[in-house]
Formats: sequence, structure tokens, C-alpha cells
Amino acid sequence: MKAPTVIGWREWVELPEWGLVLRAKADTGAKSSAIDCASIERIDDDHVRFVLRLDRKGKKMLTLDGRIAATKVVRSSTGIGQERHFVETTMVLAGRRKTIQVSLVCRKRMIHRMLLGRTALGPEFLVDSSVDHWATPRKAKSSR
Repeated sequence: MKAPTVIGWREWVELPEWGLVLRAKADTGAKSSAIDCASIERIDDDHVRFVLRLDRKGKKMLTLDGRIAATKVVRSSTGIGQERHFVETTMVLAGRRKTIQVSLVCRKRMIHRMLLGRTALGPEFLVDSSVDHWATPRKAKSSR
């Protein structure tokens, strides 16, 4: 197995299947990853349509459809459980490609549109929490 790649507490992440580059916060205290959705609509038993909020003000949006990979109860930082749909996508971070599951949730009050939890990070990545943007340049441009 290849040695883990060191990343900072915040990095630029590419989601090539969705044509996106987003700044994500690496959160080793969270098990699962999450992405900010303005709306989530179950289309049928195993598909969901979701609108990603790409900026804090909600001026940039992207509507996507995806297969539901899982539905789980996720406990927020406040301790309240919420049922969430998860979709799979490919993440590219620091040149490493990995299939991850991302929960669809409203994060409009949060600074970062995406959160990378332990399942997405390990064992390929090692987070240096003292560094911002260790593996990706600070001024990367969003593709949207």
C-alpha cells in the first residue's frame, strides 16, 4: 500500500463526474462526508435529484441526479440524528483518485460547502491540522 498523502485541514477537491472543484474541510471528527444541497428530491426508490449550493450566498447552483448509495441516520455536531441520502462520486485530491460516498444535506450556515470525513480520508490521507492547503494551492479556481 502506498504511504498516506499529507493534506491540510482545508484543500481544493475535484469531483470530476460532476465537473466541480470545491474547497473542502477535512474533518477527522466526522465519520462521513457531506456536501451542501439547497434541495433534495427522491425521484424513485433508488435515485435522488439534488441541487448543490456552490457558494455561500446561493447564487451558484448545480442540479444533479444520482443513485442513492445508502440512507443512514447521521448525528450532527449538535447530537441530533437526521436521516440522509448518500451518493457516490469520484474525488481527486492531491493527485489521488478515490470513490467516496457523500451525504446530501443543507450546510448553508457553514463556511465550507463540503466536509470530508474519516471514511473519505483514510487510509490514503493524513491530515496536518496546523496547515491550510498543504497539498493544493490556495488560489485554485472553482470550475463553476
